[in-house]
Amino acid sequence: MGYFVKIAQRAIAAIMAFGAGVLISALAFELMDEAYRQGGFGSTATGFVGGALVYTLANWFLSAQGAKHRKRSGKAHPSEEDHEGSGLAIAIGALLDGIPESIVVGVSLIEGGAVSWVTVAAVFLSNIPEGLSSAAGMKQAGRSKRYIFGIWGTITLVSGVAALIGYTVFQHFSGEVIAVTIAIAAGAILAMLTDTMIPEAFEQTHNFAGLITVLGFLTAFILSKLGG
Repeated sequence: MGYFVKIAQRAIAAIMAFGAGVLISALAFELMDEAYRQGGFGSTATGFVGGALVYTLANWFLSAQGAKHRKRSGKAHPSEEDHEGSGLAIAIGALLDGIPESIVVGVSLIEGGAVSWVTVAAVFLSNIPEGLSSAAGMKQAGRSKRYIFGIWGTITLVSGVAALIGYTVFQHFSGEVIAVTIAIAAGAILAMLTDTMIPEAFEQTHNFAGLITVLGFLTAFILSKLGG
């Protein structure tokens, strides 16, 4: 849809703001709560800060390579002529954004893991505007159809593998290790939201970004309570 259908940037940004609110709610009431339940405060805090730190450093490096605006739907995407190597950086950056979420999805399948379907739904909902925005931005930057669909096809496969690893590998680990893993993912997701999704949402929706984000947060919160 992001490639073939012309969707207003403001509409994409509004969906992105809603998705950001959904993810914030999920990581606050689902991921962090589950990490604390399984590993206590020390493991949760260590993983949370560690995940944010690793994501921030990786994102800082990729931004310098031309991937700073990888989720933008407008003309902020650099072309290969504007910034040599930016195509690879954008691809790696998109993978960086998706892997923590995918691992959480895999961990949610572990028996007794208790990361609920609300978290999985939040990841799904947030990725819709991410895909729409990024694909539209890549097209405007002049990137080929093969490049755009190649990136997103690869991300789909790698994310599936990451979810499989989250399920098969981590089910053999202790609750404390799972807690740290969940907290790392939560920290990385929150850093990603602040660095990529929220700026895009605010740039297009301006004064309404906060309200739309709150509505997304409330929706996920209600679902988590109804599902609990």
